[in-house]
Amino acid sequence: MTRIALIAHDDEKPEMIDFVRTHEDVLEGFDLVATGTTGKRIMDETGLDVERKQSGPLGGDTQIGAEVADEALDGIVFLRDPLTAQPHEPDITALLRICDVHDTPMATTRTSAEFLIEGLADR
Repeated sequence: MTRIALIAHDDEKPEMIDFVRTHEDVLEGFDLVATGTTGKRIMDETGLDVERKQSGPLGGDTQIGAEVADEALDGIVFLRDPLTAQPHEPDITALLRICDVHDTPMATTRTSAEFLIEGLADR
């Protein structure tokens, strides 16, 4: 089964919820993993089951990166807030780097996320 991670910075969580609701029919066919708060919000506001990791600042981004290194993820949707500094920026940078190293697609905008899940759904 296709496995994707869903991550959203605080200001982007409403956009993630809207994205997931809009594409719930496609996403229900995927194995979903998310960082803590994002995963909880998705489960609370949709009918989807999500494996939750720690919140990003508590190591969730690093846990997702470990799954990329283990080649256990097919892609990541990471709706980032590019205008706000994050206290765990080194973890975010490491996640971006590990995705590049392992050629794992990461979408960081709504439009690129739509292309990502459409591409993975067609496999």
